[in-house]
Amino acid sequence: MFDVFFGRPVAYAKLIGSDKYPGIMGDAYFYPQKDGSLISIRVNGLPVSDEVCGKRFFALHIHAGSNCTGDDFSNTDGHYNPGSCTHPKHAGDLPPLLGCGKRAFMALLTDSFEPWDVIGRTIVVHESFDDFISQPAGNSGAKIACGEIKAM
Repeated sequence: MFDVFFGRPVAYAKLIGSDKYPGIMGDAYFYPQKDGSLISIRVNGLPVSDEVCGKRFFALHIHAGSNCTGDDFSNTDGHYNPGSCTHPKHAGDLPPLLGCGKRAFMALLTDSFEPWDVIGRTIVVHESFDDFISQPAGNSGAKIACGEIKAM
């Protein structure tokens, strides 16, 4: 999608839903930028709220683990944090996804890592928003979708 402006992505993750949310699917692309990364992420099948003011935000993080296995994606380990920073300053802390019905799309620019730094890691969508305060991971709830970041 961004290839015309930013070249070809060097990494990709196919997102799959957890056992509780098997209908979630999506993808994330990682493009190299000067001293960082451009990430585009598209997700379908997200849970929606029945509340009148039911906008849903979903925490989005790069996790240190290499695969989306284990109960509720437990093998994704903690946030990607090569600098041993406190939350929300982990390299893997990303802005939240804003659900639009069952869908979400976001593109973001970060200087926290370059795409090849996260190849072999995982990208995770959480059930709730990240409060950007609670340690160590922002009280963001269950992991509802996960993708293994691979080289293109």
